[in-house]
Parts: sequence; structure tokens; C-alpha cells
Amino acid sequence: MTDTGRPDPAVRLTRADLDALPSYVPGRSPADLARELGLPEAIKLASNEVPYGPLPGVVEAVAEAAAGVHRYPDMGVVALRDALAQRYGVDADRIATGCGSVALAEHLVRATSLPGDEVVYSWRSFEAYPIIAATSGATSVRVPNDPGHGHDLTAMAAAVTERTRLVLVCNPNNPTGTAVRRAELDRFLDAMPDDVLVVIDEAYREFVTDPEVPDGLTYLDRPNVAVLRTLSKAWGLAGLRVGFLVAQPEVAAAVRKVVTPFSTSMVAQAAALAALAQADEVERRCALVVAERDRVTEALRKFVPDVPASQANFVWLPLGDRAVEFGKACESRGVIVRPFAGDGVRVTIGTPAENDAFLAAAEAALA
Repeated sequence: MTDTGRPDPAVRLTRADLDALPSYVPGRSPADLARELGLPEAIKLASNEVPYGPLPGVVEAVAEAAAGVHRYPDMGVVALRDALAQRYGVDADRIATGCGSVALAEHLVRATSLPGDEVVYSWRSFEAYPIIAATSGATSVRVPNDPGHGHDLTAMAAAVTERTRLVLVCNPNNPTGTAVRRAELDRFLDAMPDDVLVVIDEAYREFVTDPEVPDGLTYLDRPNVAVLRTLSKAWGLAGLRVGFLVAQPEVAAAVRKVVTPFSTSMVAQAAALAALAQADEVERRCALVVAERDRVTEALRKFVPDVPASQANFVWLPLGDRAVEFGKACESRGVIVRPFAGDGVRVTIGTPAENDAFLAAAEAALA
């Protein structure tokens, strides 16, 4: 302690390597921006949320479950795991749930990697990946995206060493929306050593329309493949944080050992069960998003010709050094997007009216 009662700055209580780690950046509050601009409201197209509200029955399930929140939830998440197993045609012992798929990615790294082990992923990809690796003491191996803003699987395979324990394949990729197709994924998986776990992160699977982009669950006959899914996006439960993984029973069991106890709350479990009963409505909403995604992409290519085809519920503008400036220009017109400095801008697909507002802002910024 110093004379002021403050801790001695020469004494560290936390890991020094975390100082260089970027913080995860959430989307800006639209209410804050609206107040700043003196507008009645602002539009948020920064966090890949589906804009159509909770699915039918979800609010009622949440209200009913809330009456029991003085009790702990089912730690085994038995009913939800059984429902997921039935929907996706797998055994329940191959499923683990958690606080969103990002938490499960972290648990997978913890379950596979010790300090000094390597985690390989494409970059730019999901911004949580370097945080996940660092918190376990693993070494990040970032492989640059290919010129089309997607995964360079050949380079990723070449980056795997005897220290590699886990490889993350984000498909479709966040934030670029690009997707790996079956033939290249087959070749990549064939090249992977048996002791390297390949995690196919499919948070946006429900928005995929390209028939050549494979469903990761079709690879579960391979012992070293795990698949991540979430109910935050297409299923509309972003505020309740429910994700799941499907893997070999031994991998799923290891994750259930390291997952934070009771992290899938009682309310979240009830909401997820209600949402899963609305598969037809999810499909209808995803079709609306896809139609708007195509319209927005076509409009943007008039100003940014190399906008890649997206298989997610967002589009990517590869603006490079103009990304932050473009984000600020959109905000000045009441539209929040997600710039990644030096790389590009991710824009969530919203309602037609929200997308029109964004396109107007984009035209003003780019014309």
C-alpha cells in the first residue's frame, strides 16, 4: 500500500498479458444516440439482432418461469437438451448448453487447451476469439482472411502445429458474412490431426441459403468436430443468452464439467423451450431477413462494388481505413452500425424501414 491507501502500482494483482487484450465492444445504445442528436429515436443495426420481437409464447413462458426464480434452475438442463436432441436428431449426451455460444467456445478452449497451447482462427472473425484464447492462457494463431473476406482454409491448415489444440471455423463468418462451402471444408477436415478439435461456429446457420454451405451437424461422424449454435439470433433470445454445442459425448461431458454452474437460467430454459416450438415462425422471419439482405447488398454495391455475398443476417462493407469515418457518418443520421477500424463495417439487416434509413445514410456518406 502507498501512503494514500491506494495499492502500490508496482504490485500487480491481475495478469499483465491482459493489458494488451482488446475489450469486447457491445453495440451503442440507440437511446443514448437519440438523446445526443435530439431525435425521437435512433436505429441500431450493430448487434445482429432479429428485429421482429420475441417469438409467440416466449414472453408468457418467461413470466411463468419468473414465479420460481427463488429456486435454482435445473443444472442438467435436461428438458432443453432433450428438446434440442429431438429437433436436431442427435443424442442428448452429445449436447451441452451455456450462456450463449460464445461462453461455450470459451469452455471448449478451457477443456482442450493449457497455457502455451495454440488456438487457430481466421482474422478478421468473431472478436471474442482472441479474448477467449487469452483467458485460458492459450496462444492465438490468427490466419488472415482471403481476398474475398472469408476463411483461407488452406492457410489455416498450414498454421496447425503440434501445439494446436483447437481450430475455430466461423461459418458464416462474423463479421464478414462469408461462408465456407462443403468441398473446401471437407478437404480442411481431412487435413486435421486427430488430436485437434475443430469447432464449427454456426451462430447464423438459420440464415444460410447457399446449398453448398454445409450444415456442421453433418460432420458429427468425425470424432474431432464440435458444432456451436445459439438461440440469440434467429430464435430471438439475445437478451436471455442460450447457446448449445453438439459434439462427441466425451467432449460434451468435459464441457459440462467446466461450464459455470447454473449458467443457463430457469427463465432462459423456459424461453428456449417455448422458442423451439415456433420453428415455422422462425423460418418465416429468416426468409424476411434474407430478402432484405439481398436487397441491401444490391443497393450497397452501387457504392462499394466489393461487398461480399452474405449468408448471415448482416452485410460487410470492406471500407478499410474509411470504416470508422463511415460509422460516425451513419450515427450522425441516427443509424448505429458496427465499424472495425482499418477493416470494414458490419451492418445488421433490420426491418425494411430501418434498412431504408441505413441506405440513405450510406448513400450520403459514400456518394
